[in-house]
Formats: sequence, C-alpha cells, structure tokens
Amino acid sequence: MRVISGSAKGHKLQPVPGDTTRPITDRAKEALFSILGDWIEGARVLDLFGGTGAVGIEALSRGAEHAVILDRNRRAVETIHANLNHCKLNEYATVELSDSFTFLKKYSGDAFDLIFIAPPQYQGLWRDALLLVDERSDLLYEDGLVVVQIHPREETPVDLKMLEEYDRRTYGSVLLLFYELREEDGETA
Repeated sequence: MRVISGSAKGHKLQPVPGDTTRPITDRAKEALFSILGDWIEGARVLDLFGGTGAVGIEALSRGAEHAVILDRNRRAVETIHANLNHCKLNEYATVELSDSFTFLKKYSGDAFDLIFIAPPQYQGLWRDALLLVDERSDLLYEDGLVVVQIHPREETPVDLKMLEEYDRRTYGSVLLLFYELREEDGETA
C-alpha cells in the first residue's frame, strides 16, 4: 500500500495493526483518482471510516486543500497520524477519533467536495452512512461527489432523495459507487 501520485508519490503507508480495516487496493485507488483527475485539486475531502487514511492522503498528495479523516478505532487513528507525518501532509489534515455516524449527524462546518465512504464490510454501514449524507445535503458542495467503496456482494438498493448514482466501477472485489446531488427539476416551491 503506497501513495500513487503527487507530492508524496511512492511513500509506503503503514497498515493498521490487526484485521479491523480493509484498505482500498492500489488498483482501485489509482482508478478512483484517475476518474477524479485534476478535479481533486483544491478540494475539501471527508474520509469516513479512514482506516490507514489512504484515500485522504492520496487526495492531499494530489493537491486537495484539506482532508478530514475519521475512524473510531484508536489504532487506526494512530496509524493515520503516522502515515500523514511520513508523507509530510499532516498540516493539511484533521484527524478525529470519532464515530462516522455521530460526525455526520452533528457536523456544522464547511461543506466537502468529496465524501468517501468505505466502512467495514457486510454490516450495511455503507447504506446507513449514505442515507445520512443524503439527509444532510449541506455536507456536500453543489458540484460535490460521494464515493462509496463496498464489495460487489454488499450492494442493495438504496432509496435516496437528494443524491443520485451517476457511475459505478468494479475492480476485482471492490465496487465504487459514485453519487452527486440531484439536479433541480425546474419547479419552484
């Protein structure tokens, strides 16, 4: 596991001790950031269920302005801090030992350009987090994106009001689902 491109290119990232996290594969991460392209430059990123911090760190390495990286596992948060320090990107990140759901319910700061959701597998947590983001459109800038990383077998239908899926990509055992805010239909209230 390494930083693929940008200012920290080639830096190896420490794994979280134990088996409580499932880091994004380098192949899927490279594909994700290839899709995002230069759009990530200057972006504000929220990396929920941060694990190693790989997605937030990759975004910062590629020019994101700031990343908020959360995990409720103390060992994961320690690993994220170590990885940010190793990549010399810690001044551009806020790392919190926090439950992602509590954060989504209570957050009241600036919106994000990218919200990345990659919780532990097979627990339905991705759906719960996506539904919370859908309820709080103020979390996302108007042209912002939500990307969900799950195993393809985890996918189940989600009834969303503010977000809509616009793309999906599969890379082996990784399914990336891309969402954006629905466009207004032109009707006035």
